Amino acid sequence: MDISIVVPLFNEAESLPELFDWIKKVMLENKYSYEVIMVDDGSNDNSWEVIENLSSKNPEVKGIKFRRNYGKSAGLYCGFEAAKGNVVITMDADLQDSPDEIPGLYKMITEENYDLVSGWKKNRHDPVLTKNLPSKLYNWTVRRISGIKLHDMNCGLKAYKSRVIKSVEVYGEMHRYIPVLAKWAGYKKIGEKVVQHQERKYGTTKFGLERFIRGPLDLLSVTFITRFGKRPMHFFGIWGMIMFILGGGVSVYLLVEKVYRAINNLSYRNVTDQPLFYLSLVAVILGVQLFLSGFLAELVSRNSADRNHYLIEKTI
Repeated sequence: MDISIVVPLFNEAESLPELFDWIKKVMLENKYSYEVIMVDDGSNDNSWEVIENLSSKNPEVKGIKFRRNYGKSAGLYCGFEAAKGNVVITMDADLQDSPDEIPGLYKMITEENYDLVSGWKKNRHDPVLTKNLPSKLYNWTVRRISGIKLHDMNCGLKAYKSRVIKSVEVYGEMHRYIPVLAKWAGYKKIGEKVVQHQERKYGTTKFGLERFIRGPLDLLSVTFITRFGKRPMHFFGIWGMIMFILGGGVSVYLLVEKVYRAINNLSYRNVTDQPLFYLSLVAVILGVQLFLSGFLAELVSRNSADRNHYLIEKTI
């Protein structure tokens, strides 16, 4: 199969028939073999009934229905698990991503050998203050931290080699950082393509202010997990050692200084009368706590087998 198109969705019943007709038109024009995997993330409208109706008339449409709302990352994770195409393309269901971009993305993967190609909505049709400016700040921050030169890291329209999406684990809110996860998994040929951005036609945006808080926290999590997820003791241990040596060294210095002055009949203060002693004591305690945190993190990292367990109500 040439292409799997994964569409996570929440309350997008009005958009789905038009989206599928558009995808089907592009696929037929380019003679691609394909499947469309629609993942209903616990919608409370009739999105699932629409998916069932589409699937009954079009064998290319597959469906996964969550029993409740888990978020976009969960939808992508289960869609990636089910995908069988050599190239996997993700897009949002709100008709703001254009299926006309699929042939260009497909060629960049198959002919230019990119591992991942991310869409860049250069001309956005979103509110400036609530989406465009935060998006620019977010993308600048991620570029500085990850070293990946993408202008629109969070664009829903992306294309992947199949082995890329089978190699990364998306959970929580990590869908924003799939290029970062892919890079640290060893897939370094990451490209970008300017894509059309349509105005929303149906429904309302799922954008929430909580993303301003979750986004930076997710980025810290991705950075920490990808670098130290398999060896957390390397992070906690290094900082614990630094704090312990610093605090212990200062304590020893204070003791040696007191002994020296006492032997040479020089004036001196008791060690416990000096604020520096208590600061060094705090540093030693912090060092020990960081060591213990490292040991606990090592134990936790070995008990995450059900991290991506989701309750699926139906599949087609």
